[in-house]
Amino acid sequence: MELLSGNEAIAQGAWEAGARIGVAYPGTPSTETMEAFAAKSDVYAEWCPNEKVAVEVGLGASAAGARVIATMKHVGVNVAADPLFTAAYTGVGGGYVILAADDPGMHSSQNEQDSRFYGRAAHIPVLEPSDSSEALHFAKHAFDISETFDIPVLIRSTVRISHSRTPVDVGCREEHELIPYKKNPAKWVMMPAFAKPRRRDLDQRIKRLKTWVEDTPLNRIENYDSDCGIICSGAIYQYVRDALPHASVFKLGVTWPLPVESLKRFAQSISHCYVIDEASEYLSEQIHAAGIPIDTLPHPLPADGELTPMTIRKSFGEEDMPHCDAATDLPPRPPALCAGCPHRGVFRELTRLHAIVTGDIGCYTLGALPPLSGMDTTVDMGASVSMAHGFELALHDSEHRPIVGVIGDSTFGHSGLSSLLNTAYNRGAGTIAILDNRTTAMTGHQGNPFNGITLQKRPSREMDLVALVKALGIEDVVTVDPLDVHATRTALKQATTNDDLSVVIFRSPCVLLKKSFIRKAPYVVNSSCTACHACVSIGCPALECDSESGNVTISAVQCVGCGLCSQYCAFDAIHQVEEASK
Repeated sequence: MELLSGNEAIAQGAWEAGARIGVAYPGTPSTETMEAFAAKSDVYAEWCPNEKVAVEVGLGASAAGARVIATMKHVGVNVAADPLFTAAYTGVGGGYVILAADDPGMHSSQNEQDSRFYGRAAHIPVLEPSDSSEALHFAKHAFDISETFDIPVLIRSTVRISHSRTPVDVGCREEHELIPYKKNPAKWVMMPAFAKPRRRDLDQRIKRLKTWVEDTPLNRIENYDSDCGIICSGAIYQYVRDALPHASVFKLGVTWPLPVESLKRFAQSISHCYVIDEASEYLSEQIHAAGIPIDTLPHPLPADGELTPMTIRKSFGEEDMPHCDAATDLPPRPPALCAGCPHRGVFRELTRLHAIVTGDIGCYTLGALPPLSGMDTTVDMGASVSMAHGFELALHDSEHRPIVGVIGDSTFGHSGLSSLLNTAYNRGAGTIAILDNRTTAMTGHQGNPFNGITLQKRPSREMDLVALVKALGIEDVVTVDPLDVHATRTALKQATTNDDLSVVIFRSPCVLLKKSFIRKAPYVVNSSCTACHACVSIGCPALECDSESGNVTISAVQCVGCGLCSQYCAFDAIHQVEEASK
């Protein structure tokens, strides 16, 4: 018995099932799954540039006969949708399991979507565990389902399942030999002449799945009160059991296809049958469409965000469970770039330029918050480059503020490269700032093509970012240390006054990279300080401003000695401790 998170349990289940290959792009709340899988014996695992590539690599390995797991967060499924939908037609060779980790409440995401809709749309089965023990069991069983029905299987997790730890009975690995590959264009070449019969074959596989789902033990009925019954799945099952311990429950472990006949019998056995779902109406819509009568909750649940046992109880008019109220006197802790973050100076200078800044997905998204306030848009990975081009197209005939697209090194490899290719090909103008901090920082310092570090630390190639950008035909490419304010200011001014397309690569390691970033002596404020607060404008958490006197001090605990604040001080009032002692 071990205490595992849902992510670790899914990795364990895939390993026990004999999965040989794991592919992923990191994204919270899925990241730890592939990291845990990569640490196991007798497996190959890699970070891919994006989720589409990962699913395609996995499909190739599956076609070759290996059992494969691919992992991603919910927005990554959008990127992978192209191969995912067609993979339902081709089917699999070795079992192929795909984890989609959803984020109700948007703890670390730009939207709140339900990946089960993908299962329904792509016609692939969806399994939904409600704790770590089920996560292991479902992941292990999913490979057999995949091979039995010749179809990929989607495991849908949510943030609470992904990150919560519950007891798990771990087992041993069951080795599976490669399923011999046989050339079969009718199965694997999806041109219309072959895709049409594969579509009809998919219909037959779906019919078999709909028969299987009626009796699978992955679904479970818990009979208690015959007056009140709840249909639910995933983490919501745990909340329902806490909130309504006497209610009967139909716990769905397979949420596509639904066991329609079993659900009908359950609903008929209960006086009042309800569906409880989180952040979408997936189950309610599907159950209603199947003609199963369900009752309206006495009080509606919130349409967005995570549910809790308390909100479920309130929806039934029940009193709150005994609990301690959260403290009300805690200081606010707004998210902020780390002390010494190399991105800070870039955003400060972009704000000084009054630039229109199209942003992207990464920890540098925090540059949008005060006091930096250096970002205008953030939509999805790679959108910064594409949207900057769109701004230029709309405003090119008028006098306008500088337009700068800001993107990280890993995100540039994910989808920014194709966007920049489009801008270069169409003779676009503007400025693209690539923030190269030598890692994929936001999800926990994973490798990427531009630092050359692979998931399992195998020998690799470090992509030459400058050469790659120049290969697109972009001539104005410069590399700058973002901790040098003068160099940053000069580079951005020159780039934004250029009539052509310019790329500025701001290269400095993330402050949390222990082997790359060298912490220096902290800085202090001397008596020359005039409380002008120019240093405070960079938003460094190491800078502390007294609310009454306005005096600024620097926390020796947080300061890493980057020196950015001293470069913004016009009064020579900030010095390193070593210099101040001379």
